[in-house]
Order: sequence, then structure tokens, then C-alpha cells
Amino acid sequence: MDTGFDLREHGGVDVFLRDCPTRAVLDVIAGKWTMLVLVALEDGRPMRFAELRRRLDGVTPKVLTQTLRALEREGLLTRTVYPTVPPCVEYRLTGLGREVGGLVQRITDWSQTNIAAIRAAREEYDGRAARQLPGDAS
Repeated sequence: MDTGFDLREHGGVDVFLRDCPTRAVLDVIAGKWTMLVLVALEDGRPMRFAELRRRLDGVTPKVLTQTLRALEREGLLTRTVYPTVPPCVEYRLTGLGREVGGLVQRITDWSQTNIAAIRAAREEYDGRAARQLPGDAS
């Protein structure tokens, strides 16, 4: 099946292929908590774990830890441990992280700007679905 222009023929990658390495990056970036961490850190100010946890209402410590480790592994944030008692740990976006954080911030801004239209579309869709006869696939 032809999926269009195949970048592999030109030394690039093709995200539509299952073994493309960029899919793993997209999997990390597209996660809800990842996107929120990126936006929380996007202003360039370092944050401690507890501060991030308070900022991201609803995230569990386990999920936040996993998210921060994944972002560090991808080179999107740095984790700095200061030799204090108890140790102070700060998280800050790298250059790559700030770049993708800016993209995610624009998506966040778009979402906030368009939430009324999105809610209206949901209500309209749900109303249509409720009126649809059982077994009607149209």
C-alpha cells in the first residue's frame, strides 16, 4: 500500500512505518502528563518534584516520576541534584525540551481558545448519537 512520499528513500525516516524511531519519541511527547510537564516547565524556571506535583492536579507520584524519567531519557529535561540534606532536586527543560514545550504550549493555548466550540461539537455529536437507532451504523 502506498502511503505517499517515503522519506527513507532520501535518507530520512517515515513516521508511518511501525519500526520508525520517531514513533517512540511521539509516544512520549503525546502523553497527557508529558504534555502538562512540558507546559509547566516551558517558562524556563526550574521546578522541584513537589512543586510539579502540586501544579499538575491529579498526577500520582509514580506517574510523575515515570514521566520525568522518560523526558530526561529523551533529552528533553535535566534533573539536577544539589548536595543538601535532604537532597534538593530540580527539573528544567533542555533546549530540545523548550522547543517542544513551546509547541505544546501553542496546542494548550489553542485548546483553551476553542473549548467552547469543542464542547458544542461534543454536545451536537452526543445528541445525534442518542437519536440514532440501535444497529444503525451511519
